[in-house]
Amino acid sequence: MKLGMRSAIVVGATGLTGSSLIEQLCENDEYVSVIVIARRKLHYEHPKLEVKIRNFDTLEEKDIEFAHELYCCLGTTIKKAGSREEFEKVDFEYPLAIASLAKKQGIPHLLVITAMGANERSKIYYNRVKGKLEQALIELGMQRLSIIRPSLLVGHRDEFRFGEKAGEKVLKLAKPLLVGPLKRMRSINASQVAKAMIVIALHGKKQPVTIYPSQQLATMNFPKVAHEEFTREELFNWQKRKGADVTEADKVNREVIINRDKFKVEESVVDKEVTFHRENEK
Repeated sequence: MKLGMRSAIVVGATGLTGSSLIEQLCENDEYVSVIVIARRKLHYEHPKLEVKIRNFDTLEEKDIEFAHELYCCLGTTIKKAGSREEFEKVDFEYPLAIASLAKKQGIPHLLVITAMGANERSKIYYNRVKGKLEQALIELGMQRLSIIRPSLLVGHRDEFRFGEKAGEKVLKLAKPLLVGPLKRMRSINASQVAKAMIVIALHGKKQPVTIYPSQQLATMNFPKVAHEEFTREELFNWQKRKGADVTEADKVNREVIINRDKFKVEESVVDKEVTFHRENEK
């Protein structure tokens, strides 16, 4: 399989979604380089992976190299952060600062995880901060911004979060009732969100701002590659190799001339005489 030439930067790689994302990026043939900017070392290693240990309070332009995509999976809880001020630093200030540096470095696409209920006018503080981040990123004017709005994330965590575990059990019991408009409230596996982000990066809408709700993320998958089927006769046309039934069309060689001065591809068709020798001829 032919390898791609894409590069990606990931921040928030130690979290539930971020850790799954870097593994999937490293295993994806489209990517040759995955750079993680983190505050501590990762347990995961891969030949494509480079980890830069940085203090997010002192990030500079040189810390953000050019890449095709920047995936932002930063996020915490007020309890873990210790205060609303520290929570906003992780969930609002850091993502916005990193996005600003990414824009200066010419990174064309930012994918950021917010929340299902993100709304800067929400009565819920958490959703209000996420909504404020979305609005600030839209105003920043990235070339392409993909906003990822998952519902409750599920998956294996190294830390125990009582609130999320309780919510996960409630939503699991209520899943049969969550149909129609309520389907968006179903919990979603973090690995599926990570996969959906890569699908969006490679095959998503090429427009300035796109918001992806949880129910859409849950169904995203890589498009199937169509493989042409050839018969054995088509693959091994020995008669043609011996020079039998050679048509004028077979004598046309197509040449592609690259005009590097004009930076465009020009195609010309050149007719050339092709001499075919039979096996008994010398």
